[in-house]
Amino acid sequence: MMKTKNMLPIIAVLLIGLFGGCSKDQDSFLSSEMNSIKMAKNAGNLAAINLGLAGEFVILSKTGITDVFKSSVVGDVGTSPITGAALLLKCNEVTGTIYTVDAAGPLPCRVTNATRLGIAVLDMQAAYTDGAGRSNPDFLNLGAGNIGGLTLTSGLYKWTSALIIPTDITISGNSTDIFILQVAGTLNMSSGVNITLTGGAQAKNIFWVTSGAVTLGTTSHFEGNILSKTGINLQTGASINGNMLAQTAVTLQMNTVVKP
Repeated sequence: MMKTKNMLPIIAVLLIGLFGGCSKDQDSFLSSEMNSIKMAKNAGNLAAINLGLAGEFVILSKTGITDVFKSSVVGDVGTSPITGAALLLKCNEVTGTIYTVDAAGPLPCRVTNATRLGIAVLDMQAAYTDGAGRSNPDFLNLGAGNIGGLTLTSGLYKWTSALIIPTDITISGNSTDIFILQVAGTLNMSSGVNITLTGGAQAKNIFWVTSGAVTLGTTSHFEGNILSKTGINLQTGASINGNMLAQTAVTLQMNTVVKP
């Protein structure tokens, strides 16, 4: 009987430790689950960026569009306020309308419409301000600025410096999921790298909002709309399924650009 009494305090300590450990594990599990639910809820409530009239342009630039022949552009193109002489695409490279602010520009296809372009540029600037100003990101500095090899789900992303994509990535979601990716620096995608959409995710619902220049490496493939406060540079053979809205210049080199 004495031996049993002596063991009771030991058994009690063991039971407290056991249940205490279970409680910690349960709390950790519940915390993880709550964070996941909260993140999913936030992503589900995320509103798309309204591109306004700028969304009707597959390429819109304030300071010009350079080109190494032959590129293939599907969608409307325009530059403003710079003269149409700074839009160097040729008529047979564009399936759509080429808009300029004056009589300069590619002939005979260019259409002069300074009013339409002026509104589109204001909408482009407003869209950038909206996208860059979204707060409370679901993902902050994911991959420390290197997202190569990752799968991105819907939500608001923020990087406080440059972002690189050195290897293939996947963007996964359904047809209504919204992706907003804020980049406080430059965005660089390496040559031969691809972005793949899965689960029904659509390029029109993906918004890359960058304060620095965007560079897509040779033969790379990009998905989503680019709203850049500076320039967008496509190197030889790169392609994009998405609008390119640049507040400085767009550079093309035998590229394929398709409006989503």
